Formats: sequence, structure tokens, C-alpha cells
Amino acid sequence: ILEANREAARFFHSSLMSEKGKICLDYYLSRGYSMATIRRFGMGYAPDDWRALYNHLHSLGYTPGELVDANLVRKSEKNGKVNYYDNFRNRAIIPIIDVRGNVVAFGGRVLDDSKPKYINTSDTLVYKKGSGVFALNLAKDSGERSLIITEGYMDTIALHQAGFKNTIACLGT
Repeated sequence: ILEANREAARFFHSSLMSEKGKICLDYYLSRGYSMATIRRFGMGYAPDDWRALYNHLHSLGYTPGELVDANLVRKSEKNGKVNYYDNFRNRAIIPIIDVRGNVVAFGGRVLDDSKPKYINTSDTLVYKKGSGVFALNLAKDSGERSLIITEGYMDTIALHQAGFKNTIACLGT
């Protein structure tokens, strides 16, 4: 799961830097994020495609079951036919990285007014949303003896960019 997540993060970031990702890159830039911040947090884009991530990861040798277990892909069955499709589509993607530097999950936000506004990785073998803390991997090295807690990862990223390197966000409810 950790290896699949790392490859997915690379795919999402690469997609952001592609022509198809321009809409998402423009979204990030319009929110005031710098390119340095976008790179530092590994921000990405899930293309508006039902199987882009699945096809990419499958080409690298990941099985459909592994991708479902990582919650990167969903499985559907209709009329006896099994189909796999990407969990994240047409969304700004934020990787969730643990204190050891592993990509353990993703948060995805729509770029328009569609619903649901956010889709996040469900609990997996490597991620428990209720105990997750966003940006703790960075805040732990801030040199500060206190933490600033925000509502979500977008606010945390903005505060890091503004110099408040001890900012984190709780994940889940």
C-alpha cells in the first residue's frame, strides 16, 4: 500500500504539471500557493478520467486488489462483470504523509461546486483517519515547542507558506 501510494502521489503531481492539470495548477495559484509550496507538499491533480490512475499503477504491476486495499481504486460489479475505477477524479489532490515520510493517504477537493466537496482515503492497513495528523512530518522539525492546529490541510499549507512551520491539521472527525 505504501509503495502504491508513493507511485500515486508521483502520478498526481506529474498530472498537475501536465497540460490537463493546468486547471488545477491555476486553482492552486489562485489560492496564493507558490510553486515552491506546491512542490514541498507534493500537491497534485487527479485527472477527469475514470481509470487514469488505475491504468498507470496497473502498468507498474500493481494488482486490482492491491489498489482497492489502498483505497486508490474502487470495485463495482454489474451484471456479473467486475469493473475498477479511480477513487479520485477531477480533484486537487493533497498527499497525507506520516511522520516517517510515507504517503499513507490522500485528500481530494473538487475544483468546482460539485458534491461531495472532499473525498478522502478511507481507513486502510496503513492509515486510520481518526488518528491522522496532517503536516506533523514537517511541524516536528519546526523548532517550535507548540503547535498551531487548523481545520484542514489547505489552511495548514497556507500557514506553512506564511512561515508558521509548526502548523498541523487533524484528519477525520
